[in-house]
Amino acid sequence: MAAADELAFHEFEEASNLLAETPDAVTTSGSGQLTPQGHVAVAVDSGGSYGAEEEVEESDKTALLQEKQQPGFWTFGYYQSFFDVDTCQVLDRIKGSLLPRPGHNFVRHRLRNRPDLYGPFWICATLAFVLAVTGNLTLVLAQRRDPSIHYSPQFHKVTVASVTIYCYVWLVPLALWGFLRWRKRVRERVGPYTFLETVCVYGYSLFVFIPTVVLWLIPVPWLQWLFGALALALSAASLVFTLWPVVREDTRLVAAVLLSTVVLLHALLATGCKFYFFQPLPLEPLAPPPQATSLPTNLLPPPTPRSQVT
Repeated sequence: MAAADELAFHEFEEASNLLAETPDAVTTSGSGQLTPQGHVAVAVDSGGSYGAEEEVEESDKTALLQEKQQPGFWTFGYYQSFFDVDTCQVLDRIKGSLLPRPGHNFVRHRLRNRPDLYGPFWICATLAFVLAVTGNLTLVLAQRRDPSIHYSPQFHKVTVASVTIYCYVWLVPLALWGFLRWRKRVRERVGPYTFLETVCVYGYSLFVFIPTVVLWLIPVPWLQWLFGALALALSAASLVFTLWPVVREDTRLVAAVLLSTVVLLHALLATGCKFYFFQPLPLEPLAPPPQATSLPTNLLPPPTPRSQVT
């Protein structure tokens, strides 16, 4: 019976006074039924408010977490967030760079506004190491084909490859990001990606060159150029399909010049690595044909006399 008393309707004098001032007011109970004027029906539920209180507490905790101050860019914690990715995310982004599709934005569908530096950093490091190693192996193969070639380990190629790759991945996106920011002021509809998103796109676009560099060890020039052209086409297509949603709002001339410059710089990187790290292997020397040499007259055998017929 105690529970029934708690759920019973009670009358309050203050509410009655309010109703006296507004006689036309009609009150309803929790069940939706009308109650007589001059009375206020209040239903007291002893257990229904706990769920609402818990929801308020959870929303307060969420708000506190969102209001947590972000660390400054000079601290280690600021850069730690850009390496907070798992293997599945990195593999998914590598797959997206290897299989570019028209209308499929790498930033929106793969990065999802969460760029990382873990994948681009290790992709660039692996590419630089593979370039240096395969460049030395090319000279070893050349020495086996032509013993006259003197081979000595060229460790400076590791430094050259590292500086070239990392400068390309950081400086070219920086210039591209700055140009798009400038165009945004000219045309308000142009909305560029962030600088880290641009670096991430360039870093993942270079992954296709890692297996291509290994295939360049095959001493067949036309096959090497074929592999290089395929890798360049896939990598450049990934960049063009990602940048097109940003530059298409600009004028046609600016969009065409910008995308052409991106592809040209990518082609210069690929061809420069091909010519510097993979010198053309010498062909097999052909043995000269034997030449007839004339003997001195004093070494010639004496002529044999002919037999006379009797």
